[in-house]
Amino acid sequence: MTATGAVWRNWGRSESIRPQRVERPRDAEAVQRAVAAAAKQGMRIKAVGAGHSFTGIAAAPGVLLDLEDISGVLDVDLERGRVRLAAGTHLHQLPRLLRPYGLALQNMGDIDRQTIAGATSTGTHGTGGAFGGLATQIVAVTLVTGSGELLTISDDENAELLPAARLGLGALGVLVDMTLQCVPAYLLKAVERPEPLQQVLDSYLDRSASEDHFEFYWFPHTETGLTKTNTRLPLTERRAPLSTAGRWVDDELLANGIYRGVCAVGTMAPAIIPPFSRLAQRLTGNRDFTDYSPRVFVTNRTVRFREMEYAIPREAVPGALAEVKALIERQGWRISFPIEVRSAAADDNWLSTAYGRESGYIAVHRYFREDPTAYFTAVEEIMKASDGRPHWGKLHFRDAESLRETYPRFDAFLAVRDRLDPDRRFENAYLRRVLGP
Repeated sequence: MTATGAVWRNWGRSESIRPQRVERPRDAEAVQRAVAAAAKQGMRIKAVGAGHSFTGIAAAPGVLLDLEDISGVLDVDLERGRVRLAAGTHLHQLPRLLRPYGLALQNMGDIDRQTIAGATSTGTHGTGGAFGGLATQIVAVTLVTGSGELLTISDDENAELLPAARLGLGALGVLVDMTLQCVPAYLLKAVERPEPLQQVLDSYLDRSASEDHFEFYWFPHTETGLTKTNTRLPLTERRAPLSTAGRWVDDELLANGIYRGVCAVGTMAPAIIPPFSRLAQRLTGNRDFTDYSPRVFVTNRTVRFREMEYAIPREAVPGALAEVKALIERQGWRISFPIEVRSAAADDNWLSTAYGRESGYIAVHRYFREDPTAYFTAVEEIMKASDGRPHWGKLHFRDAESLRETYPRFDAFLAVRDRLDPDRRFENAYLRRVLGP
């Protein structure tokens, strides 16, 4: 929680700012008053969530709106499986909130620390060739526009704005609530296996299309892919969760505790990284279990890092990853973090990284105390050659002129921005770069 006069920092420690004022509204009307006051004083105003974006998308040099108190379930339509949630609700709260209604999210990413508003505004997604990102599950939103108006956007009201508002980058207004189309709660059967990397690349397109949720990790300096295949099952099937001890060893001791130490030492002695990566791929990624969907989708990550992720046409993924592998070998870089590869269905949200095409995702990471610039810049050039689209909440070096070329409805989004925030009340440096003035 940031106080007025204090410095706000994001989780990855890639952004920091000292807002002129911090406000903590408790309802939509308080948000309206805050926006009106900022306008009267000629100040910019931004809502922040959990700070899990690596870019400056939420940085608020003027008024920072902390929506922590605007949280929880506001309404439930059990007949249609729809739940209206306050914007400051965190994803990790949803299993508890949805359980009484027998509902769950259709798909989730592997981190659940974000707020629901922050996650949809940046294009957060999970994996699964037939499933879209979080924004595709949203059927209605309520936001406060630049003029202070409380605007509802849904299938029944202002429906033409939904493809922009579901994934609005915080540029259209302050989200105060959203309605999600949920599904009956379900189990996931998880099968995690190490496999030869070339075999994984050769089978990626087929498995992304045929499996419910398929992804893999590749530790640079190895020839192994750690595959994760999750299959959807009804709640009537038998649960077989990981033991408490087994989950702690895999997810806390190895993936967080020991790994944090290796990353720290690796900044001073990079030579230890390749042998550790080879050891890590032998010790992890070989288990089966069945559990409630959120307990399978989500991984606890406490080692700080910085990330860049690109969406490219799915058929381009194997070749692009092979190029990244060759790049790392050619440059002699010592990369301690694995590369993550996922997929998503095409959707119709204008600024979605999966807009209009079946997409594959390649995410690269570096420990937060290492400079990622050279690595990320070189990988970005490979992704741009495949008409790549960067994740809005993860590091990249693109600007509005460059992004317009890959988003067919880019100018349509800007027209909505002109309508809802003509005075750029919600602008900051990042939005100026990626959307223009």
